[in-house]
Amino acid sequence: MINSVRNTVQAIANKNNYGYISPQDFNLYAQQAQMDLFEDYFYQYNSWITKQNQRISGSGYADIVKSLIEVIDSFSVTKSLNQQGNNFYNLPSDYYYINKVNYYPTLITGSVTTDDGANLLTDANATFVTSGVVEAGQYVVNTTSSTTSAYAGFSAYVVSVDSETQLTLTASPFGVASTIGNSYGIFSVAGIVEIERVNQNKIFYLSNSPLTTPTLTYPAYVLGGATTGVAGDANTGTSGNTISVYPSTIIVNGSVNAEYIRYPLPPKWTYQTVGGASGSPEFDSNQSDYQDFELPLSDEPGIIAKICQYVGIEIREGDVYQFGKQEIVEDNQIQI
Repeated sequence: MINSVRNTVQAIANKNNYGYISPQDFNLYAQQAQMDLFEDYFYQYNSWITKQNQRISGSGYADIVKSLIEVIDSFSVTKSLNQQGNNFYNLPSDYYYINKVNYYPTLITGSVTTDDGANLLTDANATFVTSGVVEAGQYVVNTTSSTTSAYAGFSAYVVSVDSETQLTLTASPFGVASTIGNSYGIFSVAGIVEIERVNQNKIFYLSNSPLTTPTLTYPAYVLGGATTGVAGDANTGTSGNTISVYPSTIIVNGSVNAEYIRYPLPPKWTYQTVGGASGSPEFDSNQSDYQDFELPLSDEPGIIAKICQYVGIEIREGDVYQFGKQEIVEDNQIQI
């Protein structure tokens, strides 16, 4: 979709042979346009939920709420939280909205991988069957420090117990290659507990009463402030929020995970230069850093309109800006 969007924007901006948009500028505008539309999904969702409660929303193919949920759910991620010390955890740096934080109370076994392989966990020193990993569905977490593994916190479920030393998994939480030497933990999926979020001022009063203090059966967490990102974080390595989990006896690395909505990946129109140093850029999706838009194809007109607004400001062309603005106004009127 990204090449189609760029070609359309170029055609609109170039109507009088001016307004060429460099790939660098286009990628900046594309990222901002995608973020604008992504955040707008949550406002639309709130608006259509209100209409649904008032019984003025449709059903079947006209069920707008369902279609919005499908798009938002496509950004849903489950990831084990990186433990920074005792009951202190870093939230993923790409999180937009936390749905749930869960606690897996039963650690079955854990050690270090000794071989690699896609969708495999191999540990020559393990005794998976003897240790109780005898059924599918159990939860496997990469508990390696995020300073040494870009896949720290990634998880999967057991598909089958192949032997005492090998498991087949639903995914590759250690990466598709070079998985040797990664720490792991295997947790039972029985007895999973949702950790309740409480405010900073409330945790003090809860903790000071024997009747309300958080327990392993009814744990709680407090959202903290921004901290410096962890080196090697696969997401961005920038600032992110933290949580403190109570009771403070919840300290097993990998036992706390978050279900959250992540930010969309920044789109990037990649290219190769044709015709020497002074040649023109030609679209090349085979570049390693290529990234298409993550929004559905139906959002292409909205993305084009948003980018046209930014382009119109850059080239000081009012018609281009007004085109983008008018497209967005008409789209909003249709939604209403």
